[in-house]
This record gives sequence, structure tokens and C-alpha cells, in this order.
Amino acid sequence: MAKKTEPIYDESKIKTLSSLEHIRLRTGMYIGRTGDGAHYDDGIYILVKEVIDNAIDEFIMGHGRQVDIAIADGVVSVRDYGRGIPHGKLVDCVSTINTGAKYNDEVFQFSVGLNGVGTKAVNALSASFTVRSFREGRFAEAVFEKGKLVSEKSGKAGGEVDGTFVTFRPDTAIFGDYRFKEEHLVRRLRLYTYLNAGLTLRYNGQDFVSNGGLLDLIREETEEEAVYEPLHYRSKMLEIAFTHCQRFSETHFSFVNGQFTSDGGTHLSAFREGVLKAVNEFAKKAYEGDDVREGMVGAIAIRLKDPIFESQTKNKLGNSEIRGDLVKQVKDAVLDLLHRNPEVAEKLLLKVQDTERLRKELQSVKKMARERAKAISLRIPQLKDCKHHLDLKRGKGEDSMVFITEGQSAAGSIVSCRDVNTQAIFTLKGKPMNVCDLKREAIYKNDELYNLMRALNIEDTVDLLRYQKIVLATDADVDGLHIRNLMITFFLRFFEPLVLRKHLFILETPLFRVRTKKETIYCYSEKERDAAMKKLGKGCEVTRFKGLGEISPHEFKQFIGPKMRLSPVEVDNTHAVGDVLDFYMGKNTPERRGYIMDFLVVDEAV
Repeated sequence: MAKKTEPIYDESKIKTLSSLEHIRLRTGMYIGRTGDGAHYDDGIYILVKEVIDNAIDEFIMGHGRQVDIAIADGVVSVRDYGRGIPHGKLVDCVSTINTGAKYNDEVFQFSVGLNGVGTKAVNALSASFTVRSFREGRFAEAVFEKGKLVSEKSGKAGGEVDGTFVTFRPDTAIFGDYRFKEEHLVRRLRLYTYLNAGLTLRYNGQDFVSNGGLLDLIREETEEEAVYEPLHYRSKMLEIAFTHCQRFSETHFSFVNGQFTSDGGTHLSAFREGVLKAVNEFAKKAYEGDDVREGMVGAIAIRLKDPIFESQTKNKLGNSEIRGDLVKQVKDAVLDLLHRNPEVAEKLLLKVQDTERLRKELQSVKKMARERAKAISLRIPQLKDCKHHLDLKRGKGEDSMVFITEGQSAAGSIVSCRDVNTQAIFTLKGKPMNVCDLKREAIYKNDELYNLMRALNIEDTVDLLRYQKIVLATDADVDGLHIRNLMITFFLRFFEPLVLRKHLFILETPLFRVRTKKETIYCYSEKERDAAMKKLGKGCEVTRFKGLGEISPHEFKQFIGPKMRLSPVEVDNTHAVGDVLDFYMGKNTPERRGYIMDFLVVDEAV
């Protein structure tokens, strides 16, 4: 056998990419994930955000109180009424990396786009991109295709108000067959208005505006759940708002210079500590942080001249030097609010005291549960563990996952073909308990749910989660779907942060196998099955998988391998979770039955 020659490594193999080529080749470095628009964080929304960010920066600096946004047929247009990009640098500002006025404190003091990358990335990743600037009665325009300049022109503006107009179409070569989802766009626009009180965003003819800022955000997120009227403080550099709900977790929103930092950072940790210190000083107590923050829904927004983010997508703030001063600012602001609002302060303290009492009662329940579990077995009998686990502090185990399955046959299929290094299996014994209307101690008294908490290592805190992904792997029949809903109810009711942090997934497995002697096609819907039958022709064999146990280990391996299909369990509005769970999983059987019957009648009519 001829020996395989090793490729020559010399000067000819060294490549220098232009900024345009680098953005298109390493898209993830600039906008995170790409995606097709189904997910809130998909790249097409980041492109929209980057262009709107520039318009917001103009508003922050006092230029223009309205931004017009239009999205139709995959094309995005944004018009601000700011100062307009200087015409002599128009092309450079949207195509040359590290070019822009954001480096100049005299012009932009609190900008998000400090790296001079945002609009350039939008340009590079768009099939077509046009920028037009209006200044002092004249305009300048530049047209690009996939980041390359194709034409320029300039002339009289014809009465146009100063500002900048940008329109672009994301490149399908990068984003595939994408589609903008209305709810994701509206959610982002609402966040913009909360952070910029008085700004009007006109999206496809509909106005979005907020005069209350973060106070409006917290009111919308809590609605009738709020234990007391939200407390609100706003200064030039800092804004906070918060209240408490009857929830088992805390929910926070954090922002820097108008940027939603979904992973928090220094400012969020300072907010949480500042609130704790204020409450303890006001009450002259030493409450634990968990007791003060359980059920809290809060928001913090700061303005910072030189923010340091962990990536271009700016999800987490890293400026550690601001923490001490920010903690003091938050503490002083909250203390003042509590003294000024004695009735609110009384309700807040009663909520904290109630949480403290329940936690102490729960400690004895937890102790009994641990002793009961230890008496049964030192191991968790329903868990087949993997070798590597999640360690957030060391950044390890991010490929680890646990499959929650129903019954031994389904578990057997996964056990036979899993990756023992990263894939664990927890087997449910029949249908788990419906916890929709139960208190927290109930899940510690139930052996199966307690064993599941032990397996996940979330008995005391979700921060010690043992696996990166919790995967619900149930059958695609009625019983399987019911079990899936029961498990989703369990996580949403008592461990909502795991869902919000995107740890909970549903395993998609094929419903049908269509095959001939030469070819096999696995189908995830009846539509795919019909297409496969048409493709393979007469005489093909069609198998309907009623349960995971019917899929052989040899076949199952490909469904939990590199091409595994996982659907994340996502929450769009946290304040609606309680109502949704009550309706679908609560005790309102007649209303739910009526809804189902109405839905089925409509479905049959269609």
C-alpha cells in the first residue's frame, strides 16, 4: 500500500484574510450563532440589533427621538433622525473594521458599538446592503453586495431631515432559508424602549414607546403577580427597578449602554448584592441572599464609558473595577426607596420573612429525604451516569447531557449506543407526579422526583447542575407526550432558571422509517414520510415507531450522535408561566376540556 504523503507546510499555506473574508468565514466570532430565525438569539436578529444600536446611540447623545424600522420579505430598513454619517467617511464607516466615531468620547460617550465592527458585519453578511446619509441638505449613498462596494452617489437631499438610512437583506448563503419571527422582533424593540424612555420606535407602522423605563419592564413582566408596586430609581448613569412575586426563583434583566446582557456580569452581581445589603440594613437583620432574592423580578441598566464585554455579541459585562462603587450606589438607592415607601417596605419584609420560614421548614424535609435515600442505596438506582460532568467554574463538561427516559426498553436502546463519556440516562418509573399545584416540600417527599434532583445535583441550588443538557426522551405517543408535559411542569415550577438558561431540551426521534433494500429514510413527520414514499416508489417498507424501545440500538445511535435533533424548551414571557401551567396542568378540568373540544372542532373543520 502506498504511503500517504503529508501535505507540505510552507509559506504558501499561510493566508491573510481581508476583514470582509474573515467575517464571512468566521461568522460566529462576530454575531454568535447563525440560525434561521426560529431562535431569539439567531444571527439575523443580531444584524437588526447592530443597525438599530447605531440609531439608539444618536438618541442617547440627544439627536433624534424617533427611529423608523420596516421589515418585509426578508428585507430590513432602519431610518434614524440623528446627525447622519459624515459623507466623506460613509463607505469606511460601514465597510472598514476599526473605523468609526465611537472611539471619540466627545461625539459618543456611552456607545455599545465600541469595536467598530457591528455595521461592518451586517454589510459583510448581507446579500445586499445600502446606506444613505443625510446632512445639511445633501445626501451620500453607498451600495454593497456581500460586503463589496458596487456603487456610490451623492447630491441634494430634497428636503430630507438629517439622519441615516440603512437597508439590507441577510445573505441566504450564510443564514439559509431564514424568516423573521414577529414575537422576537417585538421583544427586542420593547427592551429598547424600556432602556430609552421617550424614544419612539415605529416598526411597520406600529409605535413602541415607554415613559417609565425599567419600571414599565418590571410591571409588564410581573403584572398581577407582583407582591407590591415595583420600586424604581433612575439617575443619569444608573437605573434599577424590582418587585417580588410568589415564585421559587429570581428573574433579572441587565443592560449596559442599552445592550441587553443576557448572561449578566459585574453590574448584575453588584445589583443583587446591593439589594441584599439595603434590605438587611433597613430591617436590621442578617437575612440570607436566597431568602431576600427568591421571587424577585429585577432590572438594572448602567451607562459606562469603557465597557468590557466577553465577546462581540456583548452578552456579559466584565468590568470588575466598577463593582464596589456600584454595590454602594444600589444599596443607597434601595435604602432611600424603602424609607420613602413604608407600606411597600413592610410587604417586602413580610415576603422575605415568609421565604426564610419556609426554607427552614424545608431543611428538615430535605434532611429526611437524604436519610431516606441513603438508607435505600448509596447510588441513585435509576441513573446510569457518564464519566464527564459539567463544571461551570472550570469550563468543563459543556458537552455532557442526561436523557430522561420512560421505561426500561427505551433506556435500554440508549444505554446500548450512548457515549459513556458524555451521555447519562435517568429512567422514570411510570408517570411522574403532577406538581402543578404542589408546594416545594412535595418534590422532596416523592422518591422518584427526589432521585431525579439528586441525579441532576440540584437539591440545594441549580448552580451545581451536573449536566449541560437535560434531554427529555419520551415516546411520541399520547402517554409519552403527557410524561414530557409533566416533566416540563416540574422544571418550570420549581427550577425555572434551568429552563431560562437553556438547559432543558426535547429529543426529536423519527416517527417513521421508509426503506427499500438500497436506501433507508427516517421521517420526523407525516409530510416527510409521504415525501420519502414518493421518492422511493412502490414496494417500499414503512414502519411507524410507537416508542423509543422499538428502535434498535444500531439505529438509535445516529439519533443521539453528532446529528442529534434537540428542540430547546424556551420561555418568552416569564410572567405567563404560572397561568399557562395552571390552565394546561392544573385542576381546571372543565375549561381545559372545553378548550380541547373547541380546538378539535376547528381542526376538523379545516
